Amino acid sequence: MTDFDDIRPYHDAEVRPALDRILNDPELADAVARLKFPRLAGPLGFIIRPMVSRAMKRQLACVDTVDKFQQEVVEKYLRHMIETTTTKLTTSGLDQLDSDGGYLFVSNHRDIAVDPAFVNWSIYYAGFKTLRIAIGDNLLTKPYVSDLMRLNKSFIVNRSAKAPREKLKAAKKLSAYIHHSLTVDRANIWIAQREGRAKDGKDLTNSAVIGMLTLNRPKTQDFSEYVRSLKIVPVSISYEQDPCDSAKAHELYAQRTTGSYEKGDQEDIQSIAKGIAGQKGNVHVAFGTPLSGEYEDNVAVAAEIDRQIWSQYVLHPSNCFAYDALGNEARSLPYSAQGLPFEPGNLREERAAFDLHVASIPTEQREILLEMYANPVHSKLNARQN
Repeated sequence: MTDFDDIRPYHDAEVRPALDRILNDPELADAVARLKFPRLAGPLGFIIRPMVSRAMKRQLACVDTVDKFQQEVVEKYLRHMIETTTTKLTTSGLDQLDSDGGYLFVSNHRDIAVDPAFVNWSIYYAGFKTLRIAIGDNLLTKPYVSDLMRLNKSFIVNRSAKAPREKLKAAKKLSAYIHHSLTVDRANIWIAQREGRAKDGKDLTNSAVIGMLTLNRPKTQDFSEYVRSLKIVPVSISYEQDPCDSAKAHELYAQRTTGSYEKGDQEDIQSIAKGIAGQKGNVHVAFGTPLSGEYEDNVAVAAEIDRQIWSQYVLHPSNCFAYDALGNEARSLPYSAQGLPFEPGNLREERAAFDLHVASIPTEQREILLEMYANPVHSKLNARQN
């Protein structure tokens, strides 16, 4: 299939040429040096960069397939991230799915890179094929970044198109590629429920995402039948601590007080780095059940995805503390993967750590931060009532 060459992940035959390109790109060596040795990369960069470059060439010398790249490179870094930045990673719901795949995992979106990474890790160690991951072209700011993402089975979502006809053409191609991946290749796909992260903690599926997914539907096929053929599985990812919460609170405060927020040139890349390296506490990835009902339209499909994401969202003490701090009552709400009843008296150390973190945020932004952590509680309670 050559129709998707400009957006699809790399094939095995393209792995070695792509690796040779990025290994000869001085920007990659510089970026890795700054990430691993932030204090020394500036003054001693002329020494560290060649060392980093040689180390990467040794590590990647025998990598010549996508599977080898994921198993020998990506897996190692993900394992290190999980061991050093999470207290515990738990999952639920995978026992209800068939490991032979082709599922379209639609998840809430809190972190640019780590959301799909946790989903990928969870399904891989449950015996599923790794994901093809949707990534916006706005994040592919450097040639080496694009190469690395496509080596890791990412496919490109065209967000730079401006003209209506150009946007529709790109959306149709993306819809066709996703359908082909699911039905012909039987690949697993990850896509976020909306463009951009839910910085305020309100996980809401954009019906336009469903509209894109159904653009490939033949006019003669029933809408619900086509939706069922996509094998959409809602996924709910919850973090006890969001490494980017202070930056999100800052952005939301600017939007509320000035009406706008201007991103820095490399702000998305900085968010990716912070999300990977920052402490996350307990993390839970909850997998729902494939959509199998009758749906009137895109809005109805989005509503079912929301219902599953909210109802299976695993709360953490941080969510309950924030809910309480905003004048609500979180007593006995189930939290953690074990569904323990929330009793603040049993969580004094966790409460002290949470209060200390809130106190580190500028005073005028603290309520926004609390809302960010409390909103999943509101969503979960709303799902219960409906």
